[in-house]
Amino acid sequence: MKNIQPTETALIEAAQRGDLDAFNQLVLKYQDMLYRIALRTLNDEAGAADAAQNAMIQAFRNIKSFRGGSFRSWLARVTVNASYDEMRRWRRQPSVSLDQVNSDGEEIESLPWMVDLSDGPEEQFGSTELRGALQACVKSLIPDYRMVVVLVDVEGMSYEEAARIADIPVGTVKSRLARARGQLRKTLQSYQNLLPTAYRVEMPSFANA
Repeated sequence: MKNIQPTETALIEAAQRGDLDAFNQLVLKYQDMLYRIALRTLNDEAGAADAAQNAMIQAFRNIKSFRGGSFRSWLARVTVNASYDEMRRWRRQPSVSLDQVNSDGEEIESLPWMVDLSDGPEEQFGSTELRGALQACVKSLIPDYRMVVVLVDVEGMSYEEAARIADIPVGTVKSRLARARGQLRKTLQSYQNLLPTAYRVEMPSFANA
């Protein structure tokens, strides 16, 4: 007889009744995504593991509050909150000034190489040096900017889904993303020798008169 796997909705309903096995099946489906979100928010493997674990605990404790919609978005929001809780625990302060970025709010295209920063660095970026440069650039963003980059450019979420997770208006997601992408482009110019030729910026030369 063919084994029929329970649907996500059935697993959620079972978990809401206190079924830990059902919740664990949901965790197995989303745990990698939760860890990636926490890791790129905190830039610390141990902290990310703690935040992801705390997010799962909080999700199980509060799963009865889930009222439908995207369970992925709900879990991601729990993880975002857990990551910020971990950040507050560290008492870290952002080191990048908002005055350094363009505030016009115009849409800036996602960097073509802004993809998963953890999987296949050789295939994605051609070199471990470029991967390291990208990680350094993303790490330099303030947490609010880093979060929208992670959700939209790395996890591939829509503006609307990212807005629900971050609990901010869609317009704020777009403006933060535009500023973050602009800052990333500017910062990446410090690593021009590592960038694909098509994305290097030619700097003007000033010859002596």
